Amino acid sequence: MTAVGFCGAWFILSCDKKLVAIHRKESREPFVFDCSSAEKNPKSLKKDNSSDGGPSEETGSDTVLAFAVSRSGKLLALTDDSKRLVLFQCEPSWRCISIRWVVRRCTSLVFSPAEDELLVADKSGDVYSFSVTEPQMEGELKMGHLSMLLAVAISPDDKYIITADLDEKIRVSHHRSPYNIQSFCLGHHQFVSALQIPPNHSHWLLSGSGDGSVKLWEYESGRCLQSWDLRLLEESSDPDTEKNMTVCRLTSSPDGRHVAVLCERVSTVYFFTLDQEGDKKLVPHSRLHLPHCPLDVNFDLEGRLWVLLDSSDAPLQMYRLGQNSWECESEHLELNRVTEALRPHWDTVEASTRTNNRFEHLYKVGFDNVSVYLQKKQQRLDEQQLKRRKDPAANGNKRPKKEASRAEIQSSA
Repeated sequence: MTAVGFCGAWFILSCDKKLVAIHRKESREPFVFDCSSAEKNPKSLKKDNSSDGGPSEETGSDTVLAFAVSRSGKLLALTDDSKRLVLFQCEPSWRCISIRWVVRRCTSLVFSPAEDELLVADKSGDVYSFSVTEPQMEGELKMGHLSMLLAVAISPDDKYIITADLDEKIRVSHHRSPYNIQSFCLGHHQFVSALQIPPNHSHWLLSGSGDGSVKLWEYESGRCLQSWDLRLLEESSDPDTEKNMTVCRLTSSPDGRHVAVLCERVSTVYFFTLDQEGDKKLVPHSRLHLPHCPLDVNFDLEGRLWVLLDSSDAPLQMYRLGQNSWECESEHLELNRVTEALRPHWDTVEASTRTNNRFEHLYKVGFDNVSVYLQKKQQRLDEQQLKRRKDPAANGNKRPKKEASRAEIQSSA
């Protein structure tokens, strides 16, 4: 997974097996964590020693699957394909606090507002709680779904856990008693791939889906306030939009007024504005057409949008809101510093982009057996009718079975 984020003044990049942190303000040495050289799971080592040389089921590719940053920007956590859960301290300097192991491979994680708990959602549909204050403690099962979880969020008041799954559901559960479900946010027609509670709008929830739509919810009641199909926002038919559009990133500016939406393998960033007043809460603002396919986007603390592009010449671009549109700032000191520090790791970024669409296999495929049956049945009827037309004399000489049996009885009598 290739993703960008911000942890205080640090620019964060995850690509393939690495997490790279680059300071935007000062010329400091980048922090690099390579999962392939990290501590191994003792359980998997025991299984490897007792096996006959074949690969262990517990081993993985060490690819970073997800990371999360705490609200203060002082903590960061990542999880990888080898089921590690790594907790870092970012300030005043980078330090690995702990390495723990999860039960199943994870898809999303989030810090609690108090930064004393880390919630981890996995592919089996479970959410585990890991302590931050006791970094060596094992995780505790918090709640479960019947299908794969793709995103998890916590309300700013720490009252609700919000989870999104493969079966188009968004579930709002009480944090302290997750068996109590507050509401469901229903309306997507494909898996829900992204969730975010925008800053300064603590009772609203943004969601993105594999159906190419973005929705705004009042999550405590489950009421949908606004819904937009991104295909309808295009002025002309773009070949990219004819395919499945999967929302892979929802990110809001620090003041909560602007929202950027990115779809996987689509070279357009969609901007919306959030408005407390009026009937329309989520309003389309503009579209940003990029010269290369974007790998990820995110807002920094100053409200500027950083875009990671699939281009070795200009891998990073920065955009700031002008009067009516988002304008590129190509000669910014922070941008140049991060770009130069990123270049030694670009081979790793390119390797991670060669992987297939990570959401493509999640689309539901329907099988229509009835139409095939009706087609074959019609074909048999047509063949029988054609046979009768070709041999009318044979059909005329045939007598019904009842008449034939009556004639045989009379002749025998």
